[in-house]
Order: sequence, then structure tokens, then C-alpha cells
Amino acid sequence: MNMRGISDTVKHIIIINVIFWVATLLIGNKGDFMEGLFAMHFPLNDGFKPWQIITHMFMHASYQEGGGIVFYHILFNMFGVWMFGTPLEQMWGKKKFVFFYISAGLGSLLLYTGILYFQFTSALDTLIAAGFERAEILETLNSGDYMYDTRWLNTLGEEGVAELLQPFNGIMLGASGALYGVLVAFAMTFPNTPLMLIFLPIPIKAKYFVPGVLCIDLFFGLTSYSIGPIAHFAHIGGAIAGFIMAYYWKKNSFNNTRWN
Repeated sequence: MNMRGISDTVKHIIIINVIFWVATLLIGNKGDFMEGLFAMHFPLNDGFKPWQIITHMFMHASYQEGGGIVFYHILFNMFGVWMFGTPLEQMWGKKKFVFFYISAGLGSLLLYTGILYFQFTSALDTLIAAGFERAEILETLNSGDYMYDTRWLNTLGEEGVAELLQPFNGIMLGASGALYGVLVAFAMTFPNTPLMLIFLPIPIKAKYFVPGVLCIDLFFGLTSYSIGPIAHFAHIGGAIAGFIMAYYWKKNSFNNTRWN
């Protein structure tokens, strides 16, 4: 990546992400320390800290199963931020781009966490209806003692227990949500720019390419099919937030207004 062909804020976003990624490799046991501190945890989990609402979008997976180092997660995200973010920052200015980028990341977090919370509370309410105390359930979840308690399994079944445990113990990290917002804004601003997928080297105009990518994410999000641990609805959330902001700015002639 040629840093001379990149806007200032985009460059700094990439540098911060790389610093977090390298630190995750160097500090703690296979990234556990950094992810425990800066990745987004479920709000009812004791591992949740308020700053994770922002820091999670600068974190990326560093290790895969077996101990191998993951490069593709940060590589693809930062390539996208550079490619699609630079022309937007050049048009909008630094402050406007930062506002947009962070807001898209928060929109991603809001939708994804909301879906997880709905899934979690559905299983939680079933346990409460069966006579369990809410405070006791949360205490048990945070302690990890549920592994030895078969009462939840008898009440919820395996699928219900999974709906309780997966949201509670899962973490969210990565710039993908913010990137999808940037991608949507790019397609709305430069709709006829040809784009290509790596595995499908056919130029497709941005106004068709981006909706196609979103449809793929929606399909994977609504079905049991997926390529790795990808938070597809986080992508959709970032895209929705990006669309709302870009549409509002365009409609109100803010698209060409720079915030320096």
C-alpha cells in the first residue's frame, strides 16, 4: 500500500489497527489478554467494559485454531478502508469522515448486539419461567459453573443452552462494520466505479456490486451456512448506518460540505 496515495485519517486508522493487531500477537496468551480487554463483550458479561464499544472496531483476529497467525482479517479490512475510505475523506474532510466511520461502526454494534440480546433473553426468560432466578443465572454464567449444571440442559435443550451461552460468551471485533458503512457510502457517491471480487475478476459497477455483497451477507446471516466465524449482521448494521447517513447528507446537500 502506497502511503502517499492515502488520506491522513485513513492512514491513521490503518496504523492504529495494525498497532492493536501486533500488540495482540505480542501480549498475553494467543491474544486472550488484548481480546479480553478491548474486544466487545456481551453487555451482561463481567468481561464487558464501556471502552469496548469503540475499541472493538480497531481489533482483529490474530490467531486461528491450532495457533497459526491470521493475516486475512486485518489485511482485507484495511485494504477496504484504504480503497473506499480515501476518496470519501478527500471529499468530506477529516472530521466528517471520522464521524461517519465511528457512527457506522456503532450502527454495526447496535444491530448485532441487539440480535444477540434478543436471542439471549429468549433463553433467559425460559429459565426464569421454569423457576430460576435472574441474578443467579447471570452469576452462574459469569462463574462458568453452568458446565456442571444439567438443569439448564433439561429445561432448554441443547439448542436453547447454545442460544444462552453463545451470545454471553462471544466477542465482537474488527473494522468490518465500519467498512461496510464506508462501502455503501462509496457506492452511493461513486455508483459507476467498477469493482471486482478477488475470486470473480469481472468488473461490476459499485451500485450493483455493493448490494450484491450485502445480499450475500444477509443470506449467510439468515441461514446456517457461513464461511468462518463472521458476524454477518454486524456487516448489515454498518451498511444500514452508512446508508442512512450518506442518504441524509446527500438529500440535504451535506455530501459536498467538508468538515475540516
